[in-house]
Amino acid sequence: MDSVILFAVNLAAVAGFMTAGWAISLVRKNAAIADLLWGLGFVLVAWLTFFQADGFFQRKLMLALLVTIWGMRLFVHIATRSRGKGEDPRYAAWRAKYRQKFWLVSLYRVFLVQALFLWVIALGVQYGQVATQPARLTWLDAAGLLIWFAGLVIESMADWQLRRFLAAPENRGRVMDQGLWRYSRHPNYFGETLVWWGIFVMVLSTPLGFLTIVSPLVITYTLLRLTGVSLMEETEFSDNPEYQAYIRRTNAFLPWFPRRR
Repeated sequence: MDSVILFAVNLAAVAGFMTAGWAISLVRKNAAIADLLWGLGFVLVAWLTFFQADGFFQRKLMLALLVTIWGMRLFVHIATRSRGKGEDPRYAAWRAKYRQKFWLVSLYRVFLVQALFLWVIALGVQYGQVATQPARLTWLDAAGLLIWFAGLVIESMADWQLRRFLAAPENRGRVMDQGLWRYSRHPNYFGETLVWWGIFVMVLSTPLGFLTIVSPLVITYTLLRLTGVSLMEETEFSDNPEYQAYIRRTNAFLPWFPRRR
């Protein structure tokens, strides 16, 4: 299949997938379904590409499987975390702001925007499966796999540590600063970016693969400046003195030893 058509088909598919999620969110009155579908959307793109592309089979399979492992883990994590809880405060605030118009605003501001970002971030996965050369796995594939694995372990462990911390009644109202969270305020986001930088390194082995650097750059910028670090700390922890002290001694993103007071 022509590469341009393949990319267009994937964009249409993920837009349709998110639009279906939007329709469900209207029935359930919960726009946080978009977050639940985020990881699944990458899995959809990965396997649509796998069955459309004529690239080197081993690299195609490896990329599709790695994205599936990451995406399904994230889906299960978010589904478990959000079970029995109401709508995310971000979406609830928008719902209160736009009122009767929220049903339409949520379509393009929540679901279709996420579809576009998802497709852009997955450009490396798509191109890596389209490329026919080199018709062998290289040291860059191995290096990228190691980076991807490190990112998955860090993200998974950080999520598990936070969930266990929040589940303990004695930690209610306290700031998580243990385990990986002692060295970074957002180790889960750091791990997620490593996953996509690892995939980028794999794709570097293909001709013009360096052009897909847009994928890890977009996810890194998104988590740092748009939906991750900045948004969370400006909305949920801005009035928490304990968290402000945590900010002063702990890096926001890159793990490092805590600073002395």
